[in-house]
Amino acid sequence: MAKTPRTWTGARTPSGLKRVRQAERRRDILQPRRSAAKTFVSAALSVATHDADPETAAQALADAHAALDRAAKVGAIHPNAAARRKSRLTLKFNAATGGAAVQTAGRVTKTTSKAQAQKAAKSRIAVGKANKAKGAQTAAGKARAAVSKTTRTEAAAAATGAELTAASPKKAAARPAAKATAKAAPKATAKAAQKATATKATTAKKAPARKPAAKS
Repeated sequence: MAKTPRTWTGARTPSGLKRVRQAERRRDILQPRRSAAKTFVSAALSVATHDADPETAAQALADAHAALDRAAKVGAIHPNAAARRKSRLTLKFNAATGGAAVQTAGRVTKTTSKAQAQKAAKSRIAVGKANKAKGAQTAAGKARAAVSKTTRTEAAAAATGAELTAASPKKAAARPAAKATAKAAPKATAKAAQKATATKATTAKKAPARKPAAKS
């Protein structure tokens, strides 16, 4: 039995049909970006050729560069294609304006590696936490922070020496006083014992003798 020839060469499976729908939606979104980039590029070349105002020409060139960057950002064109078109546009623009180079706001590229960026971020976070824990500094605190470590060490050493010097005469004066107190203590104890003995004897003399009780 002969098979009928295939006349449909498009997608047949559900996943293939879905890809077709996705491509159509993507084209509807990205095609205006491509068209806008081309429009801005042609407008910049037209202004460079016919307009004598350098500020207007520079603004047109900047708008064209921005349109190419936006198209590359959303995926309408490849980033390398955007860079190539900007380079060619700038060369044509400078040639049309008589060789006067126009400086536009270019995109800043990062020159630090990922590890260096993470290290810098960690250090910034640590500094922020330290400042937050420290709180608002007073004038006295700022003054103390301004003093160098060497100056603080020297001041502490001088203060310690002054304290030791001031404490030594006090210790010397306290030693004779302690000796005099120790010598006077036995004498005072002996006098107190003598007074107690004399008091007991006087009390015994004054007390009347008790008579024995009569027997019944």
